[in-house]
Amino acid sequence: RSFTCKSNRAAFQPVKGKRQNMGVGASVGTSAKEDQAPGALRLELALSCVVDAEAIISTAEAAGRAILAIYTSDSASWGVELKSDASPLTKADLAANSIICSELMRLTPHIPVVSEETPLLPHDVRKSFQYFWLVDPLDGTKEFLKRNGEFTVNIALMGKDGPVLGVVHVPCTSKTYWAVKGQGAWLRNNGAKDVRLKVAQFKLDQPGLKIVGSNSHSSAETKEFVDMFKGPELKQVGSSIKLLMVAEGSAHMYPRLAPTCEWDTAAADIVVREAGGVVLQAGLCDNQGKALEDWREALAKEIPVKYNKPDILNPYFVVFGERISA
Repeated sequence: RSFTCKSNRAAFQPVKGKRQNMGVGASVGTSAKEDQAPGALRLELALSCVVDAEAIISTAEAAGRAILAIYTSDSASWGVELKSDASPLTKADLAANSIICSELMRLTPHIPVVSEETPLLPHDVRKSFQYFWLVDPLDGTKEFLKRNGEFTVNIALMGKDGPVLGVVHVPCTSKTYWAVKGQGAWLRNNGAKDVRLKVAQFKLDQPGLKIVGSNSHSSAETKEFVDMFKGPELKQVGSSIKLLMVAEGSAHMYPRLAPTCEWDTAAADIVVREAGGVVLQAGLCDNQGKALEDWREALAKEIPVKYNKPDILNPYFVVFGERISA
């Protein structure tokens, strides 16, 4: 299965006496003299690229093997550092990032790569991207450090309206979740035949709903959300595995009323969408997780999470399976 990236076709002709921006890092122009005819010039540009999901799955799995090689070694050799935002960074993050970025640039050299572990391009540059890769080479570094196995490799191909292809690999279970826009969501369990994913159906007022929450980032708002339901069953898990649990139907909801970034969610987001679920905004927050809007009012608007924003920080959000009316 694959996704075809197609750029807009652009045609340019010079204007007498002016220079004309080509929009691709070049310009054309003619003499300002009225009696001098411009040279005939026309440029048409249209790019098409087929992205094979299998190649991206293989890339994520290769990154997973590199992570596991470090994960199973002496923790003293992990090279743990703190980034500027105080989040941890290990040799495993960097090894996975190197594999993924190198392979994506080989497979699709004209599609930019945005990764958590590379310098973030200014939004003035990013906003012009028709397609780009959005990567978290090791989502759940804190879980990696705890050695609880709850970390993932996230690779998403982004279009103007959000993710169009996503692959999430769970190294410790050898599970790979993936989706292509309009082609469904799938689970490959340790190399076995792909199984199509479908979210669970539920009523919001039914008792015992399964809610999944964060291992490392709980909040008062999350407790408020959970307390809205009748005898819910709450399970705490790390990384993007929480979105995948909703996608596969083992959880009904995942409230994330704490900070995340776009690379944390994009790949799993399309898996949820293609499995029949939604990822809805629940109000802006700052990078410390402080709410800047009322999360209930924001959630009621039913607005999907957006990507490639000026600020890479996600708003609060809630992931739902298939809600049905009473």
